[in-house]
Amino acid sequence: MARIRRALADVPRAETPGEVPVERTYHRVHGDRGSAETVDLLAEHLADYRAIVHRADTPDHTGTPEAPGGPGAPSLPALIARLLADRGATSVAVPPGLPDSWLSDVPDAVRRVPDTAEPTPHDLDAVSSVVTACAVAIAETGTVVLDASPDQGRRRITLVPDHHICVIRVPDQVVGSVPEALERLDPARPLTWISGPSATSDIELDRVEGVHGPRTLEVILVGPQTAGRS
Repeated sequence: MARIRRALADVPRAETPGEVPVERTYHRVHGDRGSAETVDLLAEHLADYRAIVHRADTPDHTGTPEAPGGPGAPSLPALIARLLADRGATSVAVPPGLPDSWLSDVPDAVRRVPDTAEPTPHDLDAVSSVVTACAVAIAETGTVVLDASPDQGRRRITLVPDHHICVIRVPDQVVGSVPEALERLDPARPLTWISGPSATSDIELDRVEGVHGPRTLEVILVGPQTAGRS
């Protein structure tokens, strides 16, 4: 603290950070990639972090069909239904702004758990899965950012259930670098930065997943740029 006080000794008390221009000479993004290459880089880095990456075609959030994802790309509702079935999910947490069409193929037997203030952490621990959208995804770091918008819900529904399905609309929600992502985010919102499933390691470097969040993260890249790529 003493070093900070010394560094600020010549700064007028009334001066605010916005009054002092900061020269930002660092690279905002590395390389010269097109949107499809940026999406592919995101998928590669997500997989490096042990997220499970899928591609899909879908109606957009207004219900208007987007351009086709390409031959063989499953629809988003069908893919979400399959992932929940493969997981054996009996319940799914649903943010209030999640498009209804996304869960339209999920059987009624899978109980929908609304994102409200009532469920306790114990209640949420019993929920099989959660499905959300995202705010932005960063290709260079393989990071998905949530900002608690209506289609993402409260932070806790993405931290307590053991299985998170996160839908990224591409290419619109994918950026190359962290500086590009920060320009899109509101720092006043509760931001959750996710790089793969929750994991930690002890002093022996034994990796343990699921300690601080979901043990399994499945990411669906959905839109006209998704098909035909690994």
